[in-house]
Amino acid sequence: MAHYDLIVIGSGPAGRSAAIQAAKLKRTVLVVERGRKVGGVSVHTGTIPSKTLRETVLNLSGWRERSFYGRSYRVKDEIKAQDLKQSLHKTLDHEVDVLEHQFARNRVDTMFGEASFISKNEIEVLGAHDEMTTFSADKFVITTGTRPFRPDYIPFDDKTVLDSDEIIDLPRVPRSLIVVGAGVIGVEYATIMQALDVQVTLIEPRETFLDFIDKTLIQEFMHEMRDCGLDLRLGSEVTKVGSDGETVSVKLANGRQVQAEMLLFAAGRMGATQRLGLEHCGLKTDHRGRIEVDKETYQTSVPHIYAAGDVIGFPSLASTSLQQGRVAACHALGEPTLRQSPWFPYGIYSVPEISTCGMSEEEVQQREIPYEVGIARFRETSRGHIMGLEHGMLKMLVSLKTRRLLGVQIMGEGATELIHIAQAVLNLKGTVDYFIENTFNYPTLAEAYKIAGLNAWNKMPMPDLDAPQPERKA
Repeated sequence: MAHYDLIVIGSGPAGRSAAIQAAKLKRTVLVVERGRKVGGVSVHTGTIPSKTLRETVLNLSGWRERSFYGRSYRVKDEIKAQDLKQSLHKTLDHEVDVLEHQFARNRVDTMFGEASFISKNEIEVLGAHDEMTTFSADKFVITTGTRPFRPDYIPFDDKTVLDSDEIIDLPRVPRSLIVVGAGVIGVEYATIMQALDVQVTLIEPRETFLDFIDKTLIQEFMHEMRDCGLDLRLGSEVTKVGSDGETVSVKLANGRQVQAEMLLFAAGRMGATQRLGLEHCGLKTDHRGRIEVDKETYQTSVPHIYAAGDVIGFPSLASTSLQQGRVAACHALGEPTLRQSPWFPYGIYSVPEISTCGMSEEEVQQREIPYEVGIARFRETSRGHIMGLEHGMLKMLVSLKTRRLLGVQIMGEGATELIHIAQAVLNLKGTVDYFIENTFNYPTLAEAYKIAGLNAWNKMPMPDLDAPQPERKA
């Protein structure tokens, strides 16, 4: 029976970073992956495929150029499922190749099969040909990710009724689509398909959606969605879903009915822990199959077992999972734990993009912090005008007492890239003065920071110039 210093179960972002970090520390590492290739959900059905699909749709549809050439403009007249898959497979093959090379270069062993604990320090791996192999380790990191929530009342058939993993392998481009669940995944796919000129109906049982995002931004986003023709239905639960193989019909609690060629059910995901044999190592999960951990070290209630990534719940981002894996590996192996920055960006790859960092206006109000707001519209920037951007905004929250930046919310083209300027200023405890005093390239969308900064500064009370000023350090 082979023994390792660390066994990582799962090869998504958290598993990848945990394994490579341990290998860099000269430890023996085994990664067990239940799929046929390394990469986990992130590479094969989640982050990378959905973002590749988004970029392919925007390129082939000519969505970005329609403000110049009109809504009827198309780069390719008829976009088929095969057109989308061609780009997708090329990207995924590249991602797998890079990851395999990283593991080989760092001498990380890999094993394909389904792992389950048989004791606190041993796992069994069921291989593709039903062979069983046993491994032991001093420490473990569980990074098995999530799987789609599939309730019994939804008639999944892999053709007309799909979950959020199956939508990647779209059998055809439908004329109409119903999306149930206005979470991050549902919103992303709904707007991507709408950009493909599919008639989309997005259903959410609650009156609101994406509640962790600033309400001002969501209101702007909802206006943009409806302006593009998306039918947004909030506040009514789905009571029945039926399919005859060609048409899907959905009945809502308010009595309304919706029909479409295809349905995507994207109302939540479950931790992929059901077959891990956690009862043999003393671990339990919550009702969604997620594992509870210490948020600083990612250590579970069983000291030598750690968990990271989507399997531990919020924020369930590939970016944060990468960091969590590194921290978990360092702590598990008794090495100095990597420092984690307090503020991280949140990106939603919808059409248009949404990205935030820091506090929302609602959070600032709850904490009773006196603040001012700065707003910039992308159309106010020369670069935005050159790009033909009719929509897009940057919102900045600034403390009246300390002038420190409290949060930034962006909706529009390039939002997930632009947000990193805010992240740097937030984590360095910078003030609104940074945006006013510094020069930005011209013309750029990043100029929106200066416009928003000046907008906030012009509304803020002037400082008492007679009061003693703190010395500025060089």
